[in-house]
Formats: sequence, structure tokens, C-alpha cells
Amino acid sequence: MKEDYRPRKVINSFRDLDVYQMARQASYQIFVITKDFPKDEKYSMTDQVRRSSRAVASMIAEAWARRRYMAAFIDKLNQAQGEAMESQAWLDQALDCKYMSSEKHAEIDAAIQAIGGKLQRMIDKADTFCG
Repeated sequence: MKEDYRPRKVINSFRDLDVYQMARQASYQIFVITKDFPKDEKYSMTDQVRRSSRAVASMIAEAWARRRYMAAFIDKLNQAQGEAMESQAWLDQALDCKYMSSEKHAEIDAAIQAIGGKLQRMIDKADTFCG
């Protein structure tokens, strides 16, 4: 079996994590798209999808701070996954209400799916982050 000799990226901060950067980008995309949602959705759908999408990055940061304790690290990453899935559910509602195009929905949904996959890999390999 051939060993992988690719240089590893040094992670000094949660800001160095690809998944954190991806979560910030997805949150920004959601912020931009929700500017065009109807005003009567301001305190319901718009607020909820913005909050859940922003929570993903903040929970990744919090998980990073708690990596001394593997269970706390995993718990925060699980919560981040939950917020990501909540964001997807709100975006599904927005699509159903025709507040966004199916193309934009697919683009943001794919980004959130990728974030969820990266979070799952971090959970699966939590011992490499904790210690």
C-alpha cells in the first residue's frame, strides 16, 4: 500500500479549517439571497435561515475551543451539523414559496451538504483533533 506523502496543512486556529471557511461562505450566500425575500418573512423565514446558517460557523469555532474534551468537541460538531440541516430545511421552504431559484437552491444546498460531510469526517476522526 502506497503511503500518502502530501504535506498537511497546519491548523493553528478554527479560522484555518476549510469547513469553517466554507460555512462562512454559505452563510454569506444565504444572507445575500434572503435580502430579496418578502418583507413579511423578515421575522420568520429570513431570520431563521440566517440564524441557523450563521450558527454553523460559530459552533465550529466553539468545537475548536473545546477540543481538549473529545465528547464536547463532538457534541458541538453535531450541533453544527444540526444547524446546517436546519438551514437546508428553511431553504427548501424558500424554494417551495418561490423566493429563490432552483439553481441557487441547488448551489447553496450542495455547499451545505459538503459542509455536513466535512463535519462528519471531523467527528469520525475526532481523536486527531483532540488531545
